[in-house]
Amino acid sequence: MPAPRYRSRSLKRRFVRTPGGRTVIHYKKKRHSYAKCAICKGRLNAVPTGPKAEIRKLSKSMRRPNRPYGGYLCPKCLRENIKREVIAEGLHLLEAQS
Repeated sequence: MPAPRYRSRSLKRRFVRTPGGRTVIHYKKKRHSYAKCAICKGRLNAVPTGPKAEIRKLSKSMRRPNRPYGGYLCPKCLRENIKREVIAEGLHLLEAQS
């Protein structure tokens, strides 16, 4: 009987023939998806992929870029978002003056 950690049906099973003639099972882990931008769904650079347990062991600065919205928005979308906020703030100030 396999060890409890191998009983999960979410693991892929690969049957491998050994030189001695036995057939053994190699268990393949699932692939982990990469971090995506919340707006454009593009891939985020400088954000590691892998098991959550491994990522949790990293320091905060290693988990995400050190900038506003780091790890959530790509630089291009962040730039557009900041521009939109500045324009909205300017309009708000103009309305307050008049």
